[in-house]
Amino acid sequence: MSPSTLYQQRLAQFINEVTVYPVSCEKLACGRSDIDWLDAVLAGGARIVQLRDKVSDDRTFYEKALIFRRKTNRAGALFIVNNRIDIALLSGADGIHLGNSDLPAEEVRKFAQDMIIGVSANTKEQAASAGKRGASYFNIGPLFATSTKSGLAEFIGTGAITDYSSQSDLPFTVMGGIKLKHVPLLTEAGARRIAVVTALTRADNIKNETRLWIETISRQEKP
Repeated sequence: MSPSTLYQQRLAQFINEVTVYPVSCEKLACGRSDIDWLDAVLAGGARIVQLRDKVSDDRTFYEKALIFRRKTNRAGALFIVNNRIDIALLSGADGIHLGNSDLPAEEVRKFAQDMIIGVSANTKEQAASAGKRGASYFNIGPLFATSTKSGLAEFIGTGAITDYSSQSDLPFTVMGGIKLKHVPLLTEAGARRIAVVTALTRADNIKNETRLWIETISRQEKP
């Protein structure tokens, strides 16, 4: 089946507009709600947001997703839901991100023809198979030690950016313990879309920090 016009529009926006890729985590937001965080990253110029909620009940998650959809529509930003295809579909999200223990991307694609689907790639083999599995992009990580992934003892490092991205023609993001100081190293290795959790959720001023990340990444991309 050929990609729909809506899917092509969403993917084009992802490829052409996304630099920093903020991912929510309310428990790390220093007392601020996911909605507070959303308002701040959008005000800072984010062109994509991912709602990641591992603790809310289904109704709360759904109602939160509706707010995210309304506000991202108003801002012209992409809205991605982590893991939950039901919430993504019911809220009208632009896409979903799936980890390696979540539902298979190839099965989710059957119900989400118009959606961007991201998959996590912790190995070169997972990066290489992302396209065949129906993914629109893959995430390389975790690059560095991170407080958002409990139980992990190994991190793949920046060398994985070149190794993994060479396995697929799909666009990719990078993630995992990334700080602003890492941006030049990451962009030099070929990263153009940098996903962050802690760096924004714990910032004193999330709006200003989001803007700073966007400016820093964009500046590194210029010849």
